[in-house]
Amino acid sequence: MTKDGPHANRLSVQAIAVLSLVAFPAWVNAAVTDSNANGFTVRLTLTIQAPPERVYGSLIHDVGEWWASDHTFSGDAHNLSIEEKPMGCFCEKLSGNGGVRHMEVVNFSPGKTLVMIGGLGPLQSLATSGTMTVRLAPAGTGTQIDITYSVAGYLPGGMNSLAAPVDAVTTQQFTRLKNYVEHGNAAPK
Repeated sequence: MTKDGPHANRLSVQAIAVLSLVAFPAWVNAAVTDSNANGFTVRLTLTIQAPPERVYGSLIHDVGEWWASDHTFSGDAHNLSIEEKPMGCFCEKLSGNGGVRHMEVVNFSPGKTLVMIGGLGPLQSLATSGTMTVRLAPAGTGTQIDITYSVAGYLPGGMNSLAAPVDAVTTQQFTRLKNYVEHGNAAPK
């Protein structure tokens, strides 16, 4: 809850949902596919004009270049890394020798699949469990990328209140990946 009371969160969730409808172009197909008090699933599909191997390489090895710094604990996305191995860490370095484990790699196939478990951002401090599956497939001269993030857990008032904000942030991050791969710059075009 924010300092403005219980209704401030509800308003910010609605504002984020509206923003996601206005801010993301038609080529982004994002949706909350399931949502209830115990959890939710968000799904995003987009096409990136590059081969799957290149998209996958940027997804894993260049995360600090395309992830938005304002969605990090350190304030600098260049502190992020993803270890490409079973039990690999999607981690962030913090000052003072600190660190954050955002997610753990549980399955990967270069150019095809990445599966990670864990709670991103504020989900980390809640009683939640999440699985993010990223699938890549050739699509004409590019790559179709499908991202599914399923989160289950407990939150007073229901987990469904987090579905729209998580959908908006997931859409923002993977739109930035698309921009980075296609234009060399993650900032929106």
